[in-house]
Amino acid sequence: MERPNAWKNYNDDALADLERLCTDYRTFISENKTERECVTASVKLAEAAGYVNLDTCIAEGRKLKAGDKVYAVNHNKTLMLVNMGERPLEEGMNILGAHIDSPRLDLKQNPLYEAGDMAYLDTHYYGGVKAYHWVATPLALHGVVCKKDGATVNVVVGEDPADPVFCISDLLIHLAGDQMEKPAGKAVDHENLDVIVAGRPVVIEGDDEAKEPVKQMFLDLIKSKFDIEEEDFLSAELEVVPAGPAREMGLDRSMIIGHGQDDRVCAYTSLAAQLAVEKVERTSVTLLVDKEEIGSVGASGMTSRFFENTVAEVMALAGEDSPLALRRALANSRMLSSDVSAGFDNAYADRFEKKNAAIMGHGLCFNKYTGSRGKGGSNDADAEYIALLRDIMDEAGVAFQTCELGRIGAGGGGTIAYILAEYGMDVIDSGVAVLSMHALWEITNKADVYEAYKGYMAFINRA
Repeated sequence: MERPNAWKNYNDDALADLERLCTDYRTFISENKTERECVTASVKLAEAAGYVNLDTCIAEGRKLKAGDKVYAVNHNKTLMLVNMGERPLEEGMNILGAHIDSPRLDLKQNPLYEAGDMAYLDTHYYGGVKAYHWVATPLALHGVVCKKDGATVNVVVGEDPADPVFCISDLLIHLAGDQMEKPAGKAVDHENLDVIVAGRPVVIEGDDEAKEPVKQMFLDLIKSKFDIEEEDFLSAELEVVPAGPAREMGLDRSMIIGHGQDDRVCAYTSLAAQLAVEKVERTSVTLLVDKEEIGSVGASGMTSRFFENTVAEVMALAGEDSPLALRRALANSRMLSSDVSAGFDNAYADRFEKKNAAIMGHGLCFNKYTGSRGKGGSNDADAEYIALLRDIMDEAGVAFQTCELGRIGAGGGGTIAYILAEYGMDVIDSGVAVLSMHALWEITNKADVYEAYKGYMAFINRA
């Protein structure tokens, strides 16, 4: 049951649509490398498409009806978009859910120090990373610093071509004999992923020489540029990410290489599909959530009550205000857990079972289950739901494939699918194949991005 390469079926109009979508997608992931940035940018796009803040509707007591479009933001890191359908919410919703967090390095709360006449920022890695990826490569700093007076300072350094960048040093090969004998996982200690941010001492006239002059130079510069004091790092969320934009890849420009495509490729295509569909029979919802890479925990993760509480608020404004109606709405819903799959990589072919692997360029992936060790920790979608999705995708002319995340026993992974399935709704993982997942730069195929967008629209319209 080999699925054909999606590129073979595109005419000129389809190719033009594909390029428009992928150009917008590259811009999105180049400009938005944190959860906060993704939410802010997505809200702007949603408002331009006619979505209204749910808080405004609640404050005004505004009733919701078919055709109304609302959004809700949680802790500036999670976003939920709702397009009200013709049918009662109690009959269920069509839900797309993706995560907008990605593996990275976070600054510790007390990060700044000086050693060897250089200033460093100490980090703690977030999500599954290979430490050796992060050395000797240009890095940027993104995030916010919240001050005691209530002000929030947005920080982005390293993305503008005129900006300086940062770096984590690597051990020179001439002294790396012992290092080269270590397993890859231990070649670079995670505790040594400290970012070099300055190497010039401040010069003070007179006898009052600074105790740590390079550190002081850095502090003087951030004070001048951002009005930040060292104490303000205590209430900061600053992320270290690869510097630079996503790029087209391959002489044929068929691929995209960029940071954070797991899972912003599914987040963006879900968002674009949600905004593109004007009227729906069943209410459509797109969820962009945080913390998936560390277990979907916390107030902004999928295990929080934000989704359930927001659905309750929407149902109250729609005149379906009862606990039982809420439970029925959740149980009767259908969801695509929009998350990436591992693209087949011939360089590591022994990690895959090819006939059940995601082949780059062959369309939207459906992973019936993820997890590991006998499907442990997975949501195992039922056959009836998969049959419905096959019919929807075939009717809409969407190229799709069914996949597993590597061969049995090779490892595994998780998504948010099992969390939504706890409500009793039908859920399956569905997304884009990615090469070099969790590396600094990940690779997707434009055809797969386009087919995901088409597939998500088809699901919204017909599930």
